[in-house]
Amino acid sequence: MGRLTGFKYRQIIKRLKASGFVFDRQAAGSHEIWYNDQTDRYSTIPNHPGDMPEGTLRAILKQADIEPADFLKI
Repeated sequence: MGRLTGFKYRQIIKRLKASGFVFDRQAAGSHEIWYNDQTDRYSTIPNHPGDMPEGTLRAILKQADIEPADFLKI
């Protein structure tokens, strides 16, 4: 298990908000688009119950241009 396992949707959103992201719009199905106007970056976040898979969280952080180490410090 990596360091980015065990995060739920609400925990991820809380940290993204602290990084300057705001809800932009609802996407297909249970996915949401979040936007940071300071960095002009979008990130697609699946709103599913349970823990977010580590690979999915890494993809979210890559879209958001947030280093995993920085995400863990937030």
